[in-house]
Amino acid sequence: MTVKKKKLKVIPLGGLGEIGKNITVFEYGDEIVIVDCGMAFPDDEMLGVDLVLPDTTYLTKNKDRIKAIIVTHGHEDHIGALPYVLKNINVPVYGTKLALGLLQNKLEEHKILADCTLNIISHGDTIDLGAFKIEFIRTNHSIPDTVALAIHTPVGVIIHTSDFKIDFTPILGKPIDLQRFAELGSQGVLLLMSDSTNAERPGYTMSESTVGKAFEEIFLNSNSRIIVASFASNVHRVQQVVNAAVKYNRKVAICGRSMVNVCNKAIELGYLTIPKGVLVEIDSIKKYPKEKQVIISTGSQGEPMSALSRMASGDHRQVAIVAGDLVVISASPIPGNEKSVSVVINELFKKGADVVYEALADVHVSGHACQEELKTMQRLVEPKYFMPVHGEYRHLKQHANLAENLGMKKDNIFIMDIGQVLEIDSKEAKIKGTVPSGKILVDGLSIGDVGKIVLRDRKHLSEDGMIIVVMTIEKETGDIITGPEIISRGFVYAKESEVLMKHLTQVCEDTVIKHKGMNNMTRKNMINSTLRDYVYKKTKRRPMILPVITEM
Repeated sequence: MTVKKKKLKVIPLGGLGEIGKNITVFEYGDEIVIVDCGMAFPDDEMLGVDLVLPDTTYLTKNKDRIKAIIVTHGHEDHIGALPYVLKNINVPVYGTKLALGLLQNKLEEHKILADCTLNIISHGDTIDLGAFKIEFIRTNHSIPDTVALAIHTPVGVIIHTSDFKIDFTPILGKPIDLQRFAELGSQGVLLLMSDSTNAERPGYTMSESTVGKAFEEIFLNSNSRIIVASFASNVHRVQQVVNAAVKYNRKVAICGRSMVNVCNKAIELGYLTIPKGVLVEIDSIKKYPKEKQVIISTGSQGEPMSALSRMASGDHRQVAIVAGDLVVISASPIPGNEKSVSVVINELFKKGADVVYEALADVHVSGHACQEELKTMQRLVEPKYFMPVHGEYRHLKQHANLAENLGMKKDNIFIMDIGQVLEIDSKEAKIKGTVPSGKILVDGLSIGDVGKIVLRDRKHLSEDGMIIVVMTIEKETGDIITGPEIISRGFVYAKESEVLMKHLTQVCEDTVIKHKGMNNMTRKNMINSTLRDYVYKKTKRRPMILPVITEM
């Protein structure tokens, strides 16, 4: 009698059809392994929201089956949700030294580090997690110590590239281990899950080292103070700015909390090298001549509270932009951030600064593979099945088209939605069912209590404002004792619209008098309905209306 093998379940809980929030669940029998657990930044519709986390309800219900969480690298969209998730699902975390170093800072901030188990791995290591053997393969990205994974399972090998590019001249460490990918391909790969972020871009991604040449040229030709904004986690970029500063005898200061935290950890772990005497405190750099100053800052995405945004708006405590400053924005906008970045650039120009950004100079290269590199990965691995990951739907579709053009059967390509379950073995693969998935919104200290209704109300308030009706009514008779007082916020300025406000007051009085016998809830609903219709008739606007009625 032969024992029927179980199928492997691959369940993406984030990172598909969206940028960020990357997390994938691999399940075989009673064992689960999680790859990455990232966050995303809120879009324009998520008013007041600070962070977006993946919905991990499925994992919480099955936490006793989880063997470990594997981290591929230290970017926020791959580790940012871990402090929130580990509070409910306390399992070992495996990752490279820098990724876990950055995670350690986050866990300290959340005061849970002492309760967490972090295990450092190196390129080439393999760990045994029951039904899963996880092999860590060296790749290149915009942060050091990035790995791809070969997940050895009873049904076959799954390769998860995570974020990657093929860079033969990396700033730190060795190039991507293409030989190991080829070896695995020759042995047989069941499923390839590959980064789709740049699937629309033809050709190859430029090497990170090309940015260093651009910085050297900028530094050579400038006699001004230079401010460089980049992602805090882009340690390679920071290193190249430091290298240019050293070459042209400038002092360097770090600005922005996340930039300071990442740089301190990278220096501590040996990923960032700054000669003695070059790095100075942000408060001290003003002691040096302008032509000897370099400030490395956060804010390349136009984040409202970032250091560069506050400099642009003139409310940074330590750095004031002055005419002649040279600001280099060494990043491309994440989709959705284009407007915010444009606002910052315009404000910097208004203050007299010269601004260099990607459209004007080669001050940024992507950390993600373009089409020819994605084709190379496909050819080396030659998988039976393919799932494009990490990107909006258009990126996943373009990546799927690339694979199909290389000869892969269309039926063997799976463009998944988050929450869908791919069941797979050596004979077949099919989408079968779903699990709970979606977004958990973080607003200040509140996690998950901001939902669609709250966001709808915030959007309503932001677009149309509100009218508050305050009055006191005699409980027995229904007569008005005081009020109604009309308070307007974001709708009209009362002193400039006295006639309208008087009419609104009269409408409220007439409504209450007309329906004296109703209870308080019905009375509020009637005032709301009557005022809404009247305001729309007079102004063609729909402010939120809040009746506040006290019975005495």
